[in-house]
Amino acid sequence: MSAQRNNSISNSERKKDRFSSTGFILAAIGSSVGLGNMWKFPYITGENGGAAFFLLFIVCLVIIGLPVLLAELAIGRSGRGSAATAFVRVGGKRGWKSLGILQVLAPFLILSFYIIVAGWTLHYAVSAFSGNLFSNPDFEGQFAHFVSGYMPLFWQFVALLITGGVVILGISGGIEKFNKILIPSLVVLLIVLMIRAVTLPGAEAGVSFFLQPDFSQLTAESALVALGHAFFSLSLGMGILLTYGSYVRKEQSLGSATLAIGAGDLIYAFIAGLIIFPTTFSFGIAPDQGPSLVFIALPAAFSAMPLGSFFGGLFFILLAIAALTSAVSLLEVPVSYTMERFGWSRSRSVWILIGLIFLIGAPSALSLGMVPELSFGGKAFFDWVDFITSNIMLPVGGLAITIFAGYFWKGAAESTGLRAGWFRVWLFMLRYIAPILVFLVLLHTSGIIKF
Repeated sequence: MSAQRNNSISNSERKKDRFSSTGFILAAIGSSVGLGNMWKFPYITGENGGAAFFLLFIVCLVIIGLPVLLAELAIGRSGRGSAATAFVRVGGKRGWKSLGILQVLAPFLILSFYIIVAGWTLHYAVSAFSGNLFSNPDFEGQFAHFVSGYMPLFWQFVALLITGGVVILGISGGIEKFNKILIPSLVVLLIVLMIRAVTLPGAEAGVSFFLQPDFSQLTAESALVALGHAFFSLSLGMGILLTYGSYVRKEQSLGSATLAIGAGDLIYAFIAGLIIFPTTFSFGIAPDQGPSLVFIALPAAFSAMPLGSFFGGLFFILLAIAALTSAVSLLEVPVSYTMERFGWSRSRSVWILIGLIFLIGAPSALSLGMVPELSFGGKAFFDWVDFITSNIMLPVGGLAITIFAGYFWKGAAESTGLRAGWFRVWLFMLRYIAPILVFLVLLHTSGIIKF
């Protein structure tokens, strides 16, 4: 009786509180255009030869990203439940629940360290606009000093409060409105920063590096990195799009939505490249520095350009928006589950979860400087949580989705809404192409395959 009552509560909310067509696409784009495309994409592109890698990324996005994306949305809308129950309702067997639980646990753990970096972006945005960031040219020392103190915990808490405040307001009143404001704002900031970047002295070299392909730089390693990033940049394998799909109206075309979300992710990555590479080449910064590119090298570049504190502030606001829209989508997954499983109100679910996320995330924040003893096996606690979730849990979840949708879902044709010809193509990709490629990504990211 308790399970039936909780499911009734969950279904009642989904009937009353759903995305509009535009709101759903913007929210889904918001979940995908996170720090990965603004932080990770530029440096892995720099490491793998520029434009040739970007073209490879597009191919991977089409052959692996979009088919799995459509599968998640369709399962979510057909199941009309949290990630934990949607697979059971669609597949008809309780054994599929473990797959759903994995997709609830993964975003919960990801958010515990992702929100820390979101807090960093908020700190840097405030510091840039106040002038404090550029008052000391030792940007490496500034970053080391920042992460070695307690301030990351404060900004982690602020980022969690913002994220929780949005999710408490619900789907249409919170998440949809939040993305309707921030995603257009994100586009404006991207364009402003792109114009500034491409007009810098010497920016032409960066534009050429990004837009002129050199296929001799591509390796087997590059292909697996592109596959992995295409998968992760769309927020696949972590229950987000499945959960969002449960709030989608029946008349929404999932095929069109899939293309729109993929296009949004691609455009964001493209403009990010036209910001990062012209800026780095203009100031003689290597574009393959890794994560330090954003918090150490780029502040040095902004400090040397006219109105640098203004454009630096805009850049970190851009990063903060990208981080928070993704954080909101990550939090909604466990919130949806706890509301359904325990019959909690939305506000109660949010407050309990953000409290747990803060407590679990604190060791990650402290392991990067304040408490270096929170490290083992050569990795900080932060890096271990990142590795386990991003490199193991997400590929495993994505692989399971391709197998489930490709071989065990009998109602897939009707649920996806695809025409017969396109459905056969989609099914072929899920059965014979995507599982192999996702499995290779798993082998690569877990360290089993090395080059």
